[in-house]
Amino acid sequence: MLWSIPVGRFGATEVKIHITFLLLLAWIAFSAWGQGGAAAALDSTLFIVLIFACVVLHEFGHILAARRYGIHTPTVTLLPIGGVASMERLPTNPRQELVVALAGPAVNLVIGLVLVLALGTLRPAELTQIDNPNLSLLGRLAAANIFLAAFNLIPAFPMDGGRVLHALLAMRLGGPLATEIAARIGQAFALGLGFLGLFGNPLLIFIAIFVYIAAAGEAQMSASQQALKGLTVGEAMETRFTPIGIDATLSEAVDALLATAQHEFPVVDAFKKPVGLLTREDILSAVKSHGGEEPASAFMRSGVESVRPAQGVETVFERLQDPKSAALYVTDADNAIVGLLTRQALAEVILIRSVRPDWRFGRRA
Repeated sequence: MLWSIPVGRFGATEVKIHITFLLLLAWIAFSAWGQGGAAAALDSTLFIVLIFACVVLHEFGHILAARRYGIHTPTVTLLPIGGVASMERLPTNPRQELVVALAGPAVNLVIGLVLVLALGTLRPAELTQIDNPNLSLLGRLAAANIFLAAFNLIPAFPMDGGRVLHALLAMRLGGPLATEIAARIGQAFALGLGFLGLFGNPLLIFIAIFVYIAAAGEAQMSASQQALKGLTVGEAMETRFTPIGIDATLSEAVDALLATAQHEFPVVDAFKKPVGLLTREDILSAVKSHGGEEPASAFMRSGVESVRPAQGVETVFERLQDPKSAALYVTDADNAIVGLLTRQALAEVILIRSVRPDWRFGRRA
């Protein structure tokens, strides 16, 4: 995610803070300073930092539960609206999805109960005046965690409750219909929240917009995955492409760009094995500040993943959702390139399958 600052790594997961979260802290500190001076600013800032530390623990509840099922999470990003764990994929088994969804709120509930036990009691004011710096910091933190657990269980995407609802529906109705119903419930909830926000609380409108977009995105993602179900990489890949030799110059790369409709060009060695990838943007960027005699390979992207034609498209779909992943090589047993799997190719396959779900593509390679 753009504008995110890495702050540490726990296991295989990198923790990042989005710049907007730091702006939120600055705004809270400034507002509290104006109302109660330095002491209020320090209390409010510390309280928000502790809450978001609990949010990170909430996300790691999901991450550790998902890891039990072989699902890894490369990054978790802290935003003003909460944490976002970027899992490689979501559980396809409804029971596993249920466990992963409940793991996050369970962490907040445990934190809240532990703090209540440590304090011995929780006063009503700490439940209703969480932002009051004159009340116990730990008491307010306990109340906030209980609130987070309850709020996240609202049955609407993207909250965990939406995942719980989806998992329960999928056990009886199947994945596609469950996603459609859960997404519609999420959008209905967002509209209701936005309507309430019209009566004096702009924050509710902001949350409603976020929930509505997330629910729509969830439905679209599910529809895309359903359209790709049962297809292999060999059926969806592009086989008509122009590779660029590792010794080619930038001028030759420009010629290839002008001669084709391609946006992604694999750079190959003498044995047709891919060593890098040049995109249309990479070539245009290089042309701005360089002549034509530089080697095109100097501007290529490395570390592009390879997949096999027999692999299911569903298993590699998530890899192409990363903005940095322009394409995947499709290689044979000798690691020679035989095709490219691109977002454009998948979009066309999804479009065809959306109007004709039973359409079969010819197997290639």
